[in-house]
Amino acid sequence: MAGVSPLPLGAVAPAFAYRDADGTARHTRELSGRPYLVYFYPRDDTPGCTAEACGFRDAFADFTAAGLTVIGVSGDNEASHTKFRRKHALPFPLAADTDLVTAKAYGVWGPKKFMGRTFDGIHRTSFLVGPTGRIAKVYARVKPEVHAAEVLADAATLPAL
Repeated sequence: MAGVSPLPLGAVAPAFAYRDADGTARHTRELSGRPYLVYFYPRDDTPGCTAEACGFRDAFADFTAAGLTVIGVSGDNEASHTKFRRKHALPFPLAADTDLVTAKAYGVWGPKKFMGRTFDGIHRTSFLVGPTGRIAKVYARVKPEVHAAEVLADAATLPAL
């Protein structure tokens, strides 16, 4: 992750607006007092991003039982998110960060290398935010297929940050 600096443990999680799965406008300030996961991913409907999102979908009942809200964030627009949510029956919100303000605030926007070329993009990174709004866990090297289980295990031992 050269060139990016994800927010560290204990930092205050930047607040942002998003739309929930039924299209209602929401804000992370509404989650005060409850833990939540913000997961950044490069693009809707690509193989790794789909595997990661479907992992959260498949474990959604466990996240709900744990009192943990899941919010995906990418630079894709609302129309792309709606199509992605419908295609894969995703029950959690996806935030359209088209201006990249949220990705930059969390420190996950920067240079990437893929197939021999370098470009700027969102790095696949997640932040488990504790009930006080501080970052309790940073996942800088995410394996999409197992990420949901990893987060659930960590949520069970969430520090009171």
